[in-house]
Amino acid sequence: MTPELSDVDRSRVGWWALTLGIAVAFAFVLFALVGTFVLGLFVYYGTRPLDRRFRRHLPKGVSAGFTLVAIALPAFVLVGSVVVVAVQELGPEGVETVAQTAGSYAGVSLGEDPVAELQTLAADTDTGTAMGVVATGAGALSFLADGLLHVVIALVVAFYLLRDDDHLRSWFENNVADEGEPLHAYATAVDRDLGTIYFGNVLLIGLVAALATVVYHGFNLLAPPSLAIPVPTALAMLTGFASLIPIVVGKVVYVPLTLYLAAIAFRADPALLVYPAALFAVCLALLDLLPMTYLLPRIAGRKTHVGLVLLAYVLGPVLFGWYGLFFGPLLLVLGVQLVRIAFTELIHGDGVTPYVTAAESIGADPEAED
Repeated sequence: MTPELSDVDRSRVGWWALTLGIAVAFAFVLFALVGTFVLGLFVYYGTRPLDRRFRRHLPKGVSAGFTLVAIALPAFVLVGSVVVVAVQELGPEGVETVAQTAGSYAGVSLGEDPVAELQTLAADTDTGTAMGVVATGAGALSFLADGLLHVVIALVVAFYLLRDDDHLRSWFENNVADEGEPLHAYATAVDRDLGTIYFGNVLLIGLVAALATVVYHGFNLLAPPSLAIPVPTALAMLTGFASLIPIVVGKVVYVPLTLYLAAIAFRADPALLVYPAALFAVCLALLDLLPMTYLLPRIAGRKTHVGLVLLAYVLGPVLFGWYGLFFGPLLLVLGVQLVRIAFTELIHGDGVTPYVTAAESIGADPEAED
């Protein structure tokens, strides 16, 4: 005869079923918006050291808001402004092509149904040109609105992490893993590595942007007015953001820029090609080789192996798309710290301890003081 479950057991089964259902729902949300949440995590770790400085003089909520308004929000506004300028320059057909490409890369919807309806309506009327422009504009607006929504969610995630991270840490220590336990050591080491890598990236962006500002404005002072770099400060900021992508670094900005200037110089006077050539050489040295060979190893790779970090940044976008820039390093840190703290013990059947037992030199030490 099968023994009946007690009331306590039945209650626990019910609670576990409810917990599992909610966990599945949260996992679905996280999977659907993984890029947005990872971007929010990057913003959090990238701005956390600055928030800690502001927190010495401001309440937590105020310091978190001030950090995002002063640091993260202007960066998003700059990128958005450059996108708007590009949209104006490309025209309707260019907008549609770029929007479709970016939408495919980012994995976001461009609102195709409303656009298709407008295009169908345009084909049946005498105002096809005007309706075509409206349809293209609706598609671009839908794409930009979707991107803005993801940015807002990421900033909200970063804000509450900045404001409440101490409470989250206390809850974790009181309910999940006490200080001195292996899981606590693992979480601490992951937290420190992510802080080093992500904040190092923010510093690298700032340094490259500053160097690019000097290079571009200096070029405008020396070159003929006909070869002046348009909006040099905005392009310098974009060069800084491009430094997030290893190997590519600033090439995505300065290579098209120098080709553009070379085309202008060739049409005006081939002798002027010396100016774009000199700009390319300086950019290659200061905005490409210097960040890759000197700045990045000393900023983002102080604790985690530089080669592994570079590999994570290269493979991340290839495998996951745009958010792979941030998701790749996250997976790297989770894997490296697992190997350092628990993997050797697991394969040998030993008990897991809070101490690093492998690869001591390539990650943060969970026992070190902050």
